[in-house]
Amino acid sequence: MVLAPKVWITGMVVLIVLLGIGGGYLLFRASPPQVEGLSTGIMIKTDKEVGSTDTKTFRDSAVGILKKDGLNGEGTHHLVLDSNPKNSAYLISSVVDLDEFVDKHVEVWGETFDGSKASWLMDVGRVKILE
Repeated sequence: MVLAPKVWITGMVVLIVLLGIGGGYLLFRASPPQVEGLSTGIMIKTDKEVGSTDTKTFRDSAVGILKKDGLNGEGTHHLVLDSNPKNSAYLISSVVDLDEFVDKHVEVWGETFDGSKASWLMDVGRVKILE
């Protein structure tokens, strides 16, 4: 029994489509995960420093003692500033688990946003323990 040319061509097209889908799936599974929001840089994790080296996104910095809790719902943590202990920077993080640094003297790098309640609201991308 000989297959008609239309059946043979249809079978080849289906086979090519299935191979393309399978190959795309394998390439997707093999690619490294991307961290959303980071333009460049690599992730670092040492005993003293954790976060992204992306200095274009996380260009602002501050130094102080990291504390739990934000200000009326803005931020999950705050940084009591070395430069003025009466003021704080309120922090969130899309990259770093800030709970690991509570009550430690740290330097943070992040991106500053306008807060509606907090005078300084920062998305922290990197934290370094100073003491």
